[in-house]
Amino acid sequence: MTGNDLAATPSITEEPLLSVRDLQVEFSSSSGRVHAVNGVTFDVQAHETIGVVGESGCGKSVTALAILGLLAKPAGKVAGGQVIFDGVELLDLDPDDLRDLRGRRISMIFQDPMTSLNPVITIEEQLTEVIFAHEKIRRDAAHKRAVALLEMVGIPNPERSLAGYAHQLSGGMRQRVMIAIALALQPSLIIADEPTTALDVTIQAQILELIRRVASETGAAVMLITHDLGVVAGMTERIQVMYAGRIVETATTIELFAHPRHPYTVGLLRSIPRLDESEGHELIPIEGLPPDLTRLPTGCSFAPRCAWAIERCLTDDPVLAPVSPGVRVVTAGPDATHRIACWNPPTDAEGKAGVPASGRVSAVSEAARLRATAAAAALQGEPR
Repeated sequence: MTGNDLAATPSITEEPLLSVRDLQVEFSSSSGRVHAVNGVTFDVQAHETIGVVGESGCGKSVTALAILGLLAKPAGKVAGGQVIFDGVELLDLDPDDLRDLRGRRISMIFQDPMTSLNPVITIEEQLTEVIFAHEKIRRDAAHKRAVALLEMVGIPNPERSLAGYAHQLSGGMRQRVMIAIALALQPSLIIADEPTTALDVTIQAQILELIRRVASETGAAVMLITHDLGVVAGMTERIQVMYAGRIVETATTIELFAHPRHPYTVGLLRSIPRLDESEGHELIPIEGLPPDLTRLPTGCSFAPRCAWAIERCLTDDPVLAPVSPGVRVVTAGPDATHRIACWNPPTDAEGKAGVPASGRVSAVSEAARLRATAAAAALQGEPR
């Protein structure tokens, strides 16, 4: 059996809490049909914390919104695939049943609390609204639970904060309110979509520690979406790297940082400063731009930017397969198999250096060099 065959029939050691299979999401636009998510497949076990990493526009947030049925309509739609949560196919649920599950079993912490919270409704009304939507409970009991939730997320003077409005709180306090709303009904899965993007570094650390603590205390699984590898390094057990609407590498956090095997992951790691190295190194940016999702290229979407690209990369689209061919595929948990979608993966030495051993540069860099040479020759009046 080949690596591709194994990739097509993954297995796990126990039934996952969330199972996404070949998810495809499209948006209609004036420029054409945008293929935002292209065949994403992954699992999340109960109590597991995973990170989803990639640059803006790679499909991270769209995947989360599709899982929860929150895609902007009518432009956005799920074009194919399955989303199974605790044995229930979410894409087949009618809106009322999905609304009942959302917030109660799966909750989401949105990116910007200032736009997610209603500015003209008190914090208490917004927090208890979630509780009343799913439970028949007395107002005084809901108030007590709201106070307890704000205390849990570290908001001082919770009684006073409940009577206030979002604009009266700092960015960090607003994000804590969003976390309290997400925890109101003790969900089994929390999806945190860039929860620290709008916050300064000190507050970011506090919010991440809060998410980690409440997940540990409640036993909820966490799906942390971010563009920052530094965030997932200390927060997650497993990482999925996305590019152009696909997962291009997935592994346990320790394995991925120690042995990145996809050129895009190598590029992400080499373009951020590292504090764990005795000697500094030059940052190596990823050349070029992400592909146009209305006209995806033939073959590997990363090939035009990739220094490791070979001829096959331009014609054949790689599937997610084990780094070590022939191994049994485990898709979730601490024993998850390291898998990549790449025809010519970097070696460990190349991954550490950030460039191929041959010294090759990407097609984008080479094209830029040729243009610069031609321009210099033209200025000097020399033949090209």
